[in-house]
Amino acid sequence: MSQKLQAAITGVAGYVPEKVLTNKDLEKMVDTNDEWITTRTGIKERRILEDGKGPSDMAVPAIKDLLKKTNTKPEEVDLILFATVTPDLVFPATANITADKAGLVNAFGYDINAACSGFIYALTTGAKFVESGSHKKVIVVGMDKMSSIIDYQDRATCIIFGDGGGAVMLEPNEEGYGVCDSILKSDGSGRKYLHQKAGGSVKPPSIETIQAREHYVYQEGKQVFKAAVSNMADVSRRIMERNNLKAEDVAYLVAHQANLRIIDATRNAMNLDEEKVMINIQRYGNTTNGTIPLCLWEWEDKLKKGDNLILAAFGGGFTWGSIYVKWAY
Repeated sequence: MSQKLQAAITGVAGYVPEKVLTNKDLEKMVDTNDEWITTRTGIKERRILEDGKGPSDMAVPAIKDLLKKTNTKPEEVDLILFATVTPDLVFPATANITADKAGLVNAFGYDINAACSGFIYALTTGAKFVESGSHKKVIVVGMDKMSSIIDYQDRATCIIFGDGGGAVMLEPNEEGYGVCDSILKSDGSGRKYLHQKAGGSVKPPSIETIQAREHYVYQEGKQVFKAAVSNMADVSRRIMERNNLKAEDVAYLVAHQANLRIIDATRNAMNLDEEKVMINIQRYGNTTNGTIPLCLWEWEDKLKKGDNLILAAFGGGFTWGSIYVKWAY
C-alpha cells in the first residue's frame, strides 16, 4: 500500500555575496570589539551584497544551481515561494521578479513575510501544494539583504545581520520522505520588541522618518532573546514528542542562526549533542530567511537518505515554529 503523498526536498542550493564584513571592520564603524561580539553572538563575519542589487539577484544563481542539481528545466517549475523581509521592491513580489529573471515561465509565485520564521512558513506552505497533488515542482527560497535595513550606527543590531540565503526544491514522494510534520506559531503582541518603525503604509517614508533613522531594524534584545529561547526550544521539543523521536533518532537540528546562545538553549531542550547541530553563524551572521537553507546547503553532503531533521526558527512578529523533515536523498 502506497503511503500518503509527501513533499520531499530533492535539492538545495545557496548563495552568499563575496564581500565580507568582519568584526574588525565593525570596530572601525561603531563602539564594539571582536571579543564582545563573539562572546554574545558567536558571529565572526558576515556577507554584504553590493548596492543596487536585491534578494532576487542572490536567488537567481541559487535557483540555477538547484535546477541543475535536480535535473529540472526552468519551465517545469510550477510554483515559487519567496520568504524575505527585504523584498527588491514593495511590489511586485520578489517571487515574480525572480521567476522572470530565472526563466520560470510557468510558475506562479508570491512572497511570504514572517520575519526570521519565513522560510519554515514557506516550506510548510509549499509542502501543502505538493501534498494536495496540484503542484509537482515547487521552489522555496529564503533570502535577505539585511544590510539594506540595518543601522550601522547602532552597535546592538549592526553586529548581528548579514546577507545571503538559499533555495530548496520540493517534489512529491510516496516513500515516507519529506516534510512529515510542522508546528507553526505566532503572537503579534511581540511586535513592539522587534520591528521597523517606518516604511509601511502607517508611516510612509518622509524626510522626518529618514532623519529619525526609522527605516532600520528596531530590536529590544533582552525581550527577543527571552522569547526566542523559550519558544524555539518548546516547539522543537514538542515536535519530537509528537513524532516519537528520541535524541538518538535525530540526525541534525537545523536552527535559525540568530544567536549561538539561543541555538544552544534549543539543543539542550532536545538533549542533543553539539555535533548534531548545524552552525554557520560565525561566517554569515543572521541572514533572517536565509539561515536554514544556507545550513542545509553547507551540510548537504553530510546528509543521508532517511535522516531525521528538526528545523526550528524564531522571528519578529513574534513568529516561531518547527518542522520535522525526513531527508530524501
